Amino acid sequence: MPRERYIKWVLTMFAFSSILFLFLIFIFIFIEGLPLFSKVGFNKIIFGFKWAPTKGFFGIFPMIISSFLVTIGALIIGAQLGLSCAIYLSEYAGKKMKIFLKPGLELLASIPSVVYGFLGLIYIVPLIRNYLGGSGFCLLTTSMVLGIMILPTIISISYDSLQSVPKTYRDGSLAMGATKWQTIRMVVVPSASSGILASFILGMGRAIGETMAVIMVAGNALKIPAGPLEPLRTLTSNIALELAYANGDHRKGLFATGVVLLIIIMILNYIANFIFKNKIIK
Repeated sequence: MPRERYIKWVLTMFAFSSILFLFLIFIFIFIEGLPLFSKVGFNKIIFGFKWAPTKGFFGIFPMIISSFLVTIGALIIGAQLGLSCAIYLSEYAGKKMKIFLKPGLELLASIPSVVYGFLGLIYIVPLIRNYLGGSGFCLLTTSMVLGIMILPTIISISYDSLQSVPKTYRDGSLAMGATKWQTIRMVVVPSASSGILASFILGMGRAIGETMAVIMVAGNALKIPAGPLEPLRTLTSNIALELAYANGDHRKGLFATGVVLLIIIMILNYIANFIFKNKIIK
């Protein structure tokens, strides 16, 4: 029918428009950022320790390491909390408790990142400063804030993975005399491990791409932090802090930073999609 074909054509156009926008973003960032790699040199940008664009130094290695340290710290905090919440929701919570808890946990995802940064600035920074020392603007504070921010991603995906484990697995384990906790630990969680691992990787992508909250609590120091109480600057913070007044090679250096960040996030998403794909095949 002509009308059906028209609807299909319109929906196809909308579906491909998102791919087009993604393609345009890639083209724009690579056109702006890649020329500096050929001008300055790949090694001097990726492995350089000094970032002073107005003096010809474009090293972003400390920011790459800082981004990974913050992400790993966030994952250490967020993975344990998120997986524990997902196990409780999936295996222990009753219907009334799920109705109360799940929307509340999902609401965490809709809170703007500046609010998380503000709460970190008001409550966590003074707490770290008073009880552990330092200025409070540090790797530990940033990891704690990001660890809370990635909870919705880890909880929702892990919960869906746990729910997808067939009931017969649980019944079989209980019938063999295992306790409920032994069934969860030895049967349910291992069966959902691919989905849980994918949730961790997507959480890492969320953490490494965060900007506003990191700017507010990280301290923005251009060095590799020597300990959890040291300040740092991530790749996203570097772009957000300097893009407003950058021009010439300085501006190209920020786009080069964006190229590196984009590639890191692409790799993490590819790994997560690969794990999801394997899970579906199984």
